Amino acid sequence: MTTPLLIDTDPGVDDALAILMAFAEPAVEIVGLTVAAGNVGLEHTVRNALRLVETVDRDVPVHPGCPAPILPPPASAAFVHGEDGFGDAGLPEPARRASTVHAVDAILDASRRHAGDLTLVCLGPLTNLAVALLIDPTLPSRVPRLVVMGGAVDGRGNTERIKAEFNIGFDPEAADVVFRRWPRFELVDWEATLAHGIPFERLEGWLAAPTPAARLMRAIAEKRHAWVRAHRSATHSHLADALAMAVVLEPALVAEAADRHVSVALVGEHTRGMTVVDWAGRTGLAANAWIARRIDQAGFERRIEGALIGR
Repeated sequence: MTTPLLIDTDPGVDDALAILMAFAEPAVEIVGLTVAAGNVGLEHTVRNALRLVETVDRDVPVHPGCPAPILPPPASAAFVHGEDGFGDAGLPEPARRASTVHAVDAILDASRRHAGDLTLVCLGPLTNLAVALLIDPTLPSRVPRLVVMGGAVDGRGNTERIKAEFNIGFDPEAADVVFRRWPRFELVDWEATLAHGIPFERLEGWLAAPTPAARLMRAIAEKRHAWVRAHRSATHSHLADALAMAVVLEPALVAEAADRHVSVALVGEHTRGMTVVDWAGRTGLAANAWIARRIDQAGFERRIEGALIGR
């Protein structure tokens, strides 16, 4: 029996790898990709999601969603991912077409069709999910598992606001809605990502495989890898969405986690979008997040290798 999986995403190079990992897992049934603006604008993220579906030749609907955060202006990670989000690799236009069902409606529909069984993983800003929650506050009662890639639980963000991670920082109001209204979710944050880097040489070895997934990732990752090496002097690739997807697909990979209450800062020159963790229990609020702190590195890498070169 397969687990229905809905992926909310803003592809994005690392989103692409995470989605390919999900497609490679026979124990899940991907019931849809719901797409938001984030890494780049919605026109590009939807096009990239369609390219991914074509690469694996799967009949999975792609639902366009929210084109901007709740409060403008939107951010962009085009300087890392390329103007088109896929490394400006000159990929052909996808032949497939996006669904006419809005991502917010698709989230609510999937929660009803798969009530009690659905896993929802959010790899981008939480705009689509926040709007769905505002429309139907009973949504969490039908979705037993929500996994969010976002935040920087110790304050080591990756945006100009220093403390904020990109997904949460792109739409702090949306994250605030979700974190306040979802009783308990799993959080895979940027700092966990930094602790689980993969050497470029190893990753590039997998990307050299003659598979459709590896060929796509090799084409779209070149610009991102060059930027990371040039601007961060990095020897490892940090793949946030892939790490979150590994946790989705194989929860036993989590070797250390913490149950804590997490909120989102909505103001502050350097703190807007920061994820604030009540590590000492000072607020008296119940834990709403199961925070993955340490993940089995070999198992994580096995998941990526399997998606790129096959098992």
